Amino acid sequence: MKEKQTENSFPKEIRDILLKESYITEEDIKEAEDHSKKTSTSTIEYLLSTGRITERLLGQAVAESYNVPFADLQFSPPSKEKVLKIPEATAEKYQIVVFSEDEKSVTVAASDPTIKGLQEDLKKILKKNVKLAYGLHEAIEDLFVHYRKPLETRFTKIIREQKKVAPEIIEEIIEDALAYRASDIHFEPRAEMVIVRFRIDGVLHEAGEIPKDQYGNILNRVKVQSRMRIDEHFAAQDGALRYTTNGTTVDMRVSIVPILDGEKIAIRILSEYVRRFTLGELGLSDADQDVFLKAARKPFGMILVSGPTGSGKTTTLYALLSILNRPEVNITTIEDPVEYKINAVNQIQVNTQTNLTFASGLRTIIRQDPNIILVGEIRDPETAEIAANAALTGHLLLSTFHANDAAASIPRLLDMEIAPFLLASTLELVIAQRLARKICQRCRHIVSTDSKEIKSRFPAGALWDSKIPTAIYEGKGCEVCNGTGYYGRTALFELIKISPEMHGLILKNPSSGQIRELADKQGFRTLFDDGMDKVERGILTINELLRVSTPS
Repeated sequence: MKEKQTENSFPKEIRDILLKESYITEEDIKEAEDHSKKTSTSTIEYLLSTGRITERLLGQAVAESYNVPFADLQFSPPSKEKVLKIPEATAEKYQIVVFSEDEKSVTVAASDPTIKGLQEDLKKILKKNVKLAYGLHEAIEDLFVHYRKPLETRFTKIIREQKKVAPEIIEEIIEDALAYRASDIHFEPRAEMVIVRFRIDGVLHEAGEIPKDQYGNILNRVKVQSRMRIDEHFAAQDGALRYTTNGTTVDMRVSIVPILDGEKIAIRILSEYVRRFTLGELGLSDADQDVFLKAARKPFGMILVSGPTGSGKTTTLYALLSILNRPEVNITTIEDPVEYKINAVNQIQVNTQTNLTFASGLRTIIRQDPNIILVGEIRDPETAEIAANAALTGHLLLSTFHANDAAASIPRLLDMEIAPFLLASTLELVIAQRLARKICQRCRHIVSTDSKEIKSRFPAGALWDSKIPTAIYEGKGCEVCNGTGYYGRTALFELIKISPEMHGLILKNPSSGQIRELADKQGFRTLFDDGMDKVERGILTINELLRVSTPS
């Protein structure tokens, strides 16, 4: 398949199309090829991860090389009814899915439209004239979720057949979690059964129930695979496991804790795709990207990303590292845990048993001649002081930090006993972020354009310094978003750039209110302001904006 080729090489016909349509430049290709020679990253992966091209543009180029239309399955996914028109075995054999249909013909998206016999086989099944289009392999695979039966139906069949019950149930649950883009899997023991829930786009959804008498074997298997003690039932345990499906390996973090009705399992799925996010895809506006990249391209200084657990801080820093990761740069990270392996980056895992902490590891990293250092999290005064000193002595230091907003981060760092002159001299940029669910693009519709009605949806006084959106959108609920009206997530950002005036204020040990006051004078935009822009553009609902941010 041509798409498979593009992952490992750069076919001339696709390269020529990308250049002809001005999707990329010769300089982009040369940079990608140079990077590919010195690392294990393919040219296409480099171009995607750095935002030189998008998957949509790549798909259009591949479709043109096949001389067929491009079926954008991510922007216009077909309904479950259309997907099920092709039997599952045939769809998986050819990697195909129905894209659109009218009275006379059916358009079928294929990851390789040139397979012999494909059109003839489809005519027999669909009983209509068949037109072929090119669809991205991953987008087609995502739509195969419609073939899956409910988990409990599959559990009943597995238990009835009494073969490898625990392994097969675990496999079915993980496969469903991956198919539905879940970030976490929860096994929650109750008095008579065990509830399985998936966290999708930040919200938990019940996925099925496991009979209580089968849970002991499932629990033990998870413990064995995660290298935990199976004879420990009254203490919390942490571990990790690796799952391979269809040639793809997925890493998972596992936490087990005793509760009243048994032992609860929480599994965090470390999705490989996050490494390909560009800053724009994360939700940063063009203006904010410019500020972020200017700070990141300085030879030294400190950039902090703050926010609560699960707000995407690490993903933002990984997206930045993919841009800064060049053969002539030495990048070293210390993380707890290392969530995603990045090519050509030296990543260190914190290990308290060997006294490898953030602080001790950071001291060692400084002696490893790094250009860029990523510290997974600044948790204590010792780490904070070493990080600030590292940024002062010629290193670009990136880290995450727990604070309610960007303005509160600076006083919190000063409370960690970093000297004001040291913080003022090293800090370049503070970012705060939150994750919010995006409106499903398939079923999005305008709810209102009436300014009075729109204003009434906000709390009293919330819009005193914000422009009222000209229209508000919501999702109706469809097959793609499982009736929720939401599909995927984006981030809200606020940035405080350390200007000369802010530098002077930090020397005076200011409060967060004083930081905010000066930032406002310099054009500071809050998380709520950024969210309002996304409401205006039809990315967020008002309810979702108010769920994750507070009006000024």
